[in-house]
Amino acid sequence: MLVTPEIQQTFNQSKRIVFMTGAGVSTASGIPDYRSKNGIYNGISLRPEYLLSATAFAREPEKQYQFMIDNMYFPHAQPNIIHQKMATFAQQGRARIVTQNVDDLHVQANTPQQHLVRFHGSLYDVYAPKDQKRTPWQNYMQSMYRQDGALLRPAITFYEEVPFDVEQSVRWVSEADLIVVVGTSFQVYPFAGLLQYAQKDRPIIAINLEYIHTPFPVQQVIGDAVEFFEEIHV
Repeated sequence: MLVTPEIQQTFNQSKRIVFMTGAGVSTASGIPDYRSKNGIYNGISLRPEYLLSATAFAREPEKQYQFMIDNMYFPHAQPNIIHQKMATFAQQGRARIVTQNVDDLHVQANTPQQHLVRFHGSLYDVYAPKDQKRTPWQNYMQSMYRQDGALLRPAITFYEEVPFDVEQSVRWVSEADLIVVVGTSFQVYPFAGLLQYAQKDRPIIAINLEYIHTPFPVQQVIGDAVEFFEEIHV
């Protein structure tokens, strides 16, 4: 059992939960994470910090595009119990979600829009930087160019770019009475740095398969997040 009576009581007493989620939340939906031994970064010749950077988009957009199409798009994936339980907390007005994930599974789980920050954007929001006009993601799956030749890209945060809704995320973390970190290695900043805005007396719980290294006072639950969220009562 991963959810102890003390953890359940903490959830029960909390009215302003902030879930901070990473790629490990979506692995149970069939989407690989990034840095594990089976992650999409394993075995690639170029550094991911370059391959998914604004510089690569400017210099080698074809190579970047092919990597994203081959490794990051899973349009048929469905939300799992983690997304669903978090969405239920949010629907009750008791939780907000700040996610690194670009797969939109939190959206598909019916998380209220006003309770969700997609910190690194969405693969399914595609536009042409030339004129900012949106294009259906289905078209992007077929070609990185619009019919008029304009180069397309997803509205995700490439390395070297500023994430979305940073100020709102900071405010949510500072207002939280419980912060729950799920499925992230906590190696990517500024996302990992959001914890510095948590009030000092507020509990922080991390649920991951492996111990995460963080300077913040975190209660770490080592185990499968699917099991944890199957056990937690909303």
